[in-house]
Amino acid sequence: MNDTAKMHIDGAARGNPGPAAYAVVLTRPGEPVIEEAAAIGTATNNVAEYTALVEGLELAAEFGVKKLAVFSDSELLVKQMNGEYRVKNPDLLELYQEAKRLAVGFEKITITHVRREQNARADQIGNDALDGKPRKRGEPFIPPPRAGEGGGASPPGEGKSRKPVAPALSVTDSSVRDDALVILLSAAQAWAAHGLGAVPVEAVWEQLWSVLEDGHVLKKKKAK
Repeated sequence: MNDTAKMHIDGAARGNPGPAAYAVVLTRPGEPVIEEAAAIGTATNNVAEYTALVEGLELAAEFGVKKLAVFSDSELLVKQMNGEYRVKNPDLLELYQEAKRLAVGFEKITITHVRREQNARADQIGNDALDGKPRKRGEPFIPPPRAGEGGGASPPGEGKSRKPVAPALSVTDSSVRDDALVILLSAAQAWAAHGLGAVPVEAVWEQLWSVLEDGHVLKKKKAK
C-alpha cells in the first residue's frame, strides 16, 4: 500500500515585492484533502514560495505524515532544497534553514519541480487568498471539476431530456477511482462536521458524475 502523502505548494506576490500569499494542498492516502492558504503581507515571490513550504511541512507533521512527496513550480526553491543551488539571499536563508529543520522530521521526503499547470489548485487558492478569500484549515472542501470539464454534467433525471445511462462494469482507471473517492470522503467529512446543509447533495453528485463521465466510466450523452 502506498503510504506517501502528496503536497502541492505555491507562493504568489503581486509586485515582487508586493501583496503576497502562500498555498498548500495536502493529499493523504484514503483521507480527505487538506487545504490552507493565507495572505502574508508584503513579500517577494520567493519568500512566498518558501513560506508555503514551511507552512506545508508544519501542516503535514501536525497530521502525522511520515512520508511526503512535495511538488512546487518554483525551480529555485526545489534546486536549493535539493542542494543544487546555494541560498545567497538573506531574506530566504532563515526560511530555508527552517524548512531544512522541518524536513529532517520525516522518514522520507522528496521535493520535485512541476510545471505551473500541474500545480493549478495550489495556484488558484493562493490567488484566492490574495483576493481576500483564504482557505482556513478544516474548511469543508469539495474538489472542483478538472480542467476542461466546463462545470461538468448534470445528474441523471434532472430535466426532461436527461435519462440514466449504464455505468461500466468496473472502474479500471485508478486516477478516476481516486478522484471519485476524494469527492465522497470530503463530502462525508463536511456533512459529519457541519451537517447535511454544509455541502449541497446536488453539487456532490454533479462533480462525481463529471469525474466518472470524463473517465469514460459513464457514456456521454450524444448530441442531437
